[in-house]
Amino acid sequence: MTNGAPTNRKNLIDCVLHWEQQKPDAIYLTQPYGDGNIVDYTWREVTDQARRFAAYLLSLNYPKGSNIAILGKNSAHWIMADIAIWMAGHVSVPLYSTLNAETAQYILQDSEAKLLILGKMDGTTDTWNDVKDHLPAGLPIISLPMSPRNDVPQWLDIIKQYPPLQDVIQRDDDALATIVYTSGSTGKPKGVMHCFRSMTAGMQGLQDEMGVTENDRMLSYLPLAHVAERAAVETNSLYSGFRLYFAEKLETFQADIKRARPTIFFSVPRLWMKFYLAVNHKMSPAKQRILFAIPILSGFIKKKILTELGFDQIRFALTGAAPLPPDIILWYRKLGLELLEVYGMSEDFGNSHLSRPGKVRIGYVGSPTPGTLSRIAANGELEVKSPSLMLGYYKLPEKTAEEMTPDGFLRTGDRGEFDAEGRLRITGRVKELFKTSKGKYIAPAPIENKFNHPQLEVSCVTGPDLPQPFILLMLSLEARQALDKGTLNRETLTGEFDKLISQVNATLEDHEKLAFAVIVKDQWTMENGFLTPTMKIKRNVIEERYLPFAEGWQKQGVRVIWET
Repeated sequence: MTNGAPTNRKNLIDCVLHWEQQKPDAIYLTQPYGDGNIVDYTWREVTDQARRFAAYLLSLNYPKGSNIAILGKNSAHWIMADIAIWMAGHVSVPLYSTLNAETAQYILQDSEAKLLILGKMDGTTDTWNDVKDHLPAGLPIISLPMSPRNDVPQWLDIIKQYPPLQDVIQRDDDALATIVYTSGSTGKPKGVMHCFRSMTAGMQGLQDEMGVTENDRMLSYLPLAHVAERAAVETNSLYSGFRLYFAEKLETFQADIKRARPTIFFSVPRLWMKFYLAVNHKMSPAKQRILFAIPILSGFIKKKILTELGFDQIRFALTGAAPLPPDIILWYRKLGLELLEVYGMSEDFGNSHLSRPGKVRIGYVGSPTPGTLSRIAANGELEVKSPSLMLGYYKLPEKTAEEMTPDGFLRTGDRGEFDAEGRLRITGRVKELFKTSKGKYIAPAPIENKFNHPQLEVSCVTGPDLPQPFILLMLSLEARQALDKGTLNRETLTGEFDKLISQVNATLEDHEKLAFAVIVKDQWTMENGFLTPTMKIKRNVIEERYLPFAEGWQKQGVRVIWET
């Protein structure tokens, strides 16, 4: 690294102060605004604004270590606010911009937030219109740039009024830094407490194994309220000193990513699939196969596709949160992009397992990160002891004790197995097992992972107390639009799904074979509660909605059913 590493790398405040001193005029954050402006913020500017806001926070005389909430989409000022909260001796509590009103209210009350810092929200691609009327009474609000509220104190006005805080509050490495609430896929969200040490514990391993330096670039667009983005992007950039770019909105995403030309890119399976489908829309798979087979042309076409996606500078492409179909991973590999699957949890700040370049086994999430121990318990559950392990669940000591083994391993709730080289494969959730009327147990996730089709976005295998399981299928938005336009034929799709059921069933045990598939008529979204903010399915919500119809569907005796 050209300017040397921070002296104390266990504390993000020290990292920030290091880069402020070592390269004050280097650009750290690049933010596009809705009016077409694109603003670069140097390390000097970022820390100056954070210091000024920290001075304001201290003027409010909150008890040291108070919880301060941040609600909004990713932005340069989201990160400035996070830094300011730490500089003032407080604890940040991030909230997803897609939380429903009830959950947002619960988190704000449970965390006893003293203040809400409201960031980028628009009320159309987030849930602000629902949340705004359910905020705890009397909760003070401060608006960041791009906030929907202009009737409360504004960040930009505040930083003009307060001089920069010269002596930031010194924080112990083991001091509570943030409370990250889980996405609540199995009930009420739990507040996962992380200290400064646990937030940075996985960073040195990334640098050592991936060669991350201050010359790298990343695009921040997945929710900063989730540990994956918080660790891979925010913490990583503060630790390593590299430049961060932000996305403006979905419609400008391609331009935003081309502006960043990231060298490290982290995404989730649903988005890797969308990138793949977007390419297929412009160039059919059949045409790709022909062009990729022509030696001279092949390299040019592949480079052009990567450049068009904004991926031509990527050194490392990471995917996590859920499995990605093998054929999609192989497609990216043909383009020259090796997707590295990773695995982690909110409870270990995403620092658990990582696929290494050149050692990827498709379907596996890699081997333990440096300092991490992992094992499989007698019931098949993966247990992990990570250097990034949480301090515990906020105000839930009994739950914390329940999730830990006597010798300090975290019970992940995931079922797993290792191969001969120690690489981990996740085979489902322990609590997702359900029993058919024949008394046989079914693990839904492995079956869902086999059911891949370019027109599908999400699937859910279920069927407790039925003779055989069945699968619920949600079409992609593009597929729905094509059906409405008549460019996609329902009968053709029915035939393809019927064939896919046969193909999948051929790989399953008799008791696992799917009896039928149902194409659901409604979209499952974060807003209507069917998906978590990290785009995982909420099985309990889905089953409550659809299981009452299961017996009727079963009696139809049809393999592919379109919900009416």
